[in-house]
Amino acid sequence: MNRPDLIRFSLLALTGLGTVPALAPAAAQTPPPAVVPTLPAPGMVQPIPAPPPPVPIPALSPAQEAWANDWLKTGAAQGLMARQKASGPLSGPALVSALLDRAKALGTGRVDTADFLDIWALRPAAVDPRPGLAKAVAEGHLQQWATGLTPPWAGYETLRKGLTKYEAIRDKGGWPTLTATSAPDTVRKRIALEDSAVTPDENLVDVIQRAQRRYGLEPTGQLGARTLTALNVSVDDRIAAIMANMERWRWMPRSLPVNRVQVNIAAAVLTVFEGDQPVSSMRAVTGSPDNATPMLSSSIHSIVVNPPWNVPMSIARRELFPKGRATLIRQGYKIVKTPEGGERIVQPAGPGSALGRLKFDFNNPFAVYLHDTPSRGKFSSYDRLASHGCIRLEKPVSLAEQMVAADPNLNGQIQTLIDEGKTQRVSLPSQVAVYLLYWTAFASNNGTVSFRADPYGWDKLLAQKIEASSRRLDPTTAPSSTLASKD
Repeated sequence: MNRPDLIRFSLLALTGLGTVPALAPAAAQTPPPAVVPTLPAPGMVQPIPAPPPPVPIPALSPAQEAWANDWLKTGAAQGLMARQKASGPLSGPALVSALLDRAKALGTGRVDTADFLDIWALRPAAVDPRPGLAKAVAEGHLQQWATGLTPPWAGYETLRKGLTKYEAIRDKGGWPTLTATSAPDTVRKRIALEDSAVTPDENLVDVIQRAQRRYGLEPTGQLGARTLTALNVSVDDRIAAIMANMERWRWMPRSLPVNRVQVNIAAAVLTVFEGDQPVSSMRAVTGSPDNATPMLSSSIHSIVVNPPWNVPMSIARRELFPKGRATLIRQGYKIVKTPEGGERIVQPAGPGSALGRLKFDFNNPFAVYLHDTPSRGKFSSYDRLASHGCIRLEKPVSLAEQMVAADPNLNGQIQTLIDEGKTQRVSLPSQVAVYLLYWTAFASNNGTVSFRADPYGWDKLLAQKIEASSRRLDPTTAPSSTLASKD
């Protein structure tokens, strides 16, 4: 993935995640002389060069074999399988094969990219673990090699701790089902299984509110239907969600641009990072279950001020053309001819445009973008998955000002440009990396996990794919074992 030069947002830095190493400029090179290609003689076939032989891996010592077999038993702790059977020790080629498979699973995920949905456009870079393993065996550094395989992000490590916690709950029998008439002590004890901050004398309303915030629900402090539904999700399904999110962390690159914008699709929240530290966030509206926002990475290159909306034909056919031409024209839409002789719908720029006053453009095959909206009511809701796939922003002007702050001609001028009323494209001083991610489980340092609903069903699907891959590839997995999800 190309690393764009990024702006620095002029905001106070908070807690960070990691760093990006500096890149040295490539040395100048003299172009090679032109070469006249040699054509094969008639009837002759040009041989295809044979691929280089695989890097040989030295034989493991008895101590290395013992350590490697113990390490292979940690697959469940890394979210690669739900339970792990006791199996005899491996040796020789079987052990090497298992080590390479585990290294690949930790480095790029258990699920092969060929089995991804197209809309999972955030793809891990290919990794060949063989040279690293050969070097580790030869130099006696197997443990250091294995430690370096897991994602370096705090988000992964905190979920790993959370997984241990939820597996312990599962192994003790899980938790009881609550009802609206459950006794206060029962409710308190149930929530305390997930929230170590609960105390015996804490106000029950506060306990429930904290749980509701962890689930992304309105913190009413009451055991309403949605709160009961969240509390009664089985511990097995919570484990499956944690495992699915750990797998997505394995798809992430091992370094990220230190200045970037991230959108959590499932939580409908945008966060701005400066120096790898979250410095601001805002509510967003993301794709509805019928119009999923894709997972992807790209770079925001420009902002359109006062954008018109060229209505996608899928939306036009499904939602607008059935209203009739007269109604559309009365509502301010324009129907224009296409070069092919058809028609399309355009909503002119203005205060009522579906794109509001600002549109943030970045290249992607799904034609999605960040944008303003005249419909502000949804931002006060706890159900904000309602768009056609694009991301509506609560504070678009603030975000735009941050992105152009490095340009003295644009700094502080976004609202002025809006007020001019003209449609114009503003190129950013530096492109800004943007990541659209799907996090339905994320944890704090103490292992307290927050969950969001799985609106697109991707957790369940990914759990099934991990299970299938684990059964097929991991020799330490029991053929009859399943992931925590038990559909």
